Amino acid sequence: MRDDEARYEAVSSRDARFDGEFFFAVVTTGIYCRPSCPAVTPKRVNVRFFPSAAAAQGAGFRACRRCRPDAVPGSAEWNVRADLVGRAIRFIGDGVVDREGVGGLARRLGYSARQVQRQLTAELGAGPVALARARRAHTARLLLQTTALPVTELAFAAGFASIRQFNDTMRDIYAGTPSELRAAAGQAGGGRRAPRRAEGGDAGQSPGGGIALRLAYRGPYAAAEVFDFLQLRAVPGVEETSGARGSRTYRRTLRLAYGSGIAEVDEHAGAPQRRRPPAGLVCPAERGADGGWLECRLRLTDLRDLSTAVQRLRRLFDLDADPYAVAERLGADPLLGPLVARRPGLRSPGAADPEELAVRTVLGGPPERAAELVRAYGKPLDAPDGGLTHVFPAPGDLTGAQVAEPVRALCAALADGAVVLDAGADRDAAERALAALPGVGPRSAAIIRMRALGDPDVPAAEAARPEGAMPGAGWRPWGAYALHHLWRAGLLPDGELPGADLSACAPAGAFAG
Repeated sequence: MRDDEARYEAVSSRDARFDGEFFFAVVTTGIYCRPSCPAVTPKRVNVRFFPSAAAAQGAGFRACRRCRPDAVPGSAEWNVRADLVGRAIRFIGDGVVDREGVGGLARRLGYSARQVQRQLTAELGAGPVALARARRAHTARLLLQTTALPVTELAFAAGFASIRQFNDTMRDIYAGTPSELRAAAGQAGGGRRAPRRAEGGDAGQSPGGGIALRLAYRGPYAAAEVFDFLQLRAVPGVEETSGARGSRTYRRTLRLAYGSGIAEVDEHAGAPQRRRPPAGLVCPAERGADGGWLECRLRLTDLRDLSTAVQRLRRLFDLDADPYAVAERLGADPLLGPLVARRPGLRSPGAADPEELAVRTVLGGPPERAAELVRAYGKPLDAPDGGLTHVFPAPGDLTGAQVAEPVRALCAALADGAVVLDAGADRDAAERALAALPGVGPRSAAIIRMRALGDPDVPAAEAARPEGAMPGAGWRPWGAYALHHLWRAGLLPDGELPGADLSACAPAGAFAG
């Protein structure tokens, strides 16, 4: 949406479809909001628009306490774009600036720090430091309002370098001290206090359940199909799904920068309730007409991994997708139109660990085959947690002579940097490097590109186009979603491309109908 008048119209109608696509600020109050904010619509003369929350913060505006604009789903544009800005946003979301600084971000992108600063500021109104600051502030607010972690520990867990920096940032963005924000959360929850420390557990974790989150999404969300997809591919020891269809819980271990973790995500059937949710990653539309959330719990050995873990789960469940844009493009196709209408909000699941997904794809076979690798080379948890026993092995652990050649070659390339599957990796370069490895080939490389790198516009989708479909360009940039619709309808063997012998796939026809 490029025109300010069109943006104001979206604000006036409180259109949740545009939450995360842009933000608006009110000069008379000094606050910024999401388009769907339920407050009285301000006069047009008093409204300014910003492409990012960080830009609004940089202009001196504070986050609205009513609509919580920092908690909206991310823009789907950054998943589509393969240029410097799109890659930089994905890297920042994965915590690269917090861990490696702007210099590390620039090195990963292959540009100078000055070029990265200039291009991000031109498009988003904020540079990498400001974007990372906004990310840290949101993590800190989440921890303040959902855990009992002491404020001093919380500041460093959120990525701040000092207590003073933490306090100043929270005042600038939320117009309150950390203690005030925590107290306000208790009042909003009916006077309940933040959860106490678990007996014998990590500080800040609620007893047995971890940090409770709500992972927001926009528009309709085909949760049953996503959980079907993940359940059929779950690797024993690393993943498990329990419960009946419609009320399942997906659980998995995570290998993260500072430690490991266990994530639990619940499947929810039907529309969210029409009520204001408590603190956390809230839904993008309180009215319940659009969007919703997935309930999640995270248990981490190091809370500095919180933001990164959340972003990886968002990619796994494809929560930043724009189902409206997908439906508009694919719904116009004579073949896909009825399929899109039959399954609104169908998503293209990504990967919580890109390197793990690549290994599983190249290894081939049913999930039990990957489970053998996990038992032999994975890092055991301190204690089994239900069916979860290990963290999937890192590439460096799978380069020994006893590992099958295709997997060994892939892991050697991942370990020495010849193949890069980071959040902001160059997708074209990664696909070429993968296809050149022995035992991988172009079709497996395409699946890795689609899931591990989260590309919604996989070029291989055109090859999957059955006779009678509109030209391949008509599916762009949503080719991955076209493939999922064809798989679900049984018009292509599930999980396969024409002539492909892909690995991380369920049996043909498992999702037919």
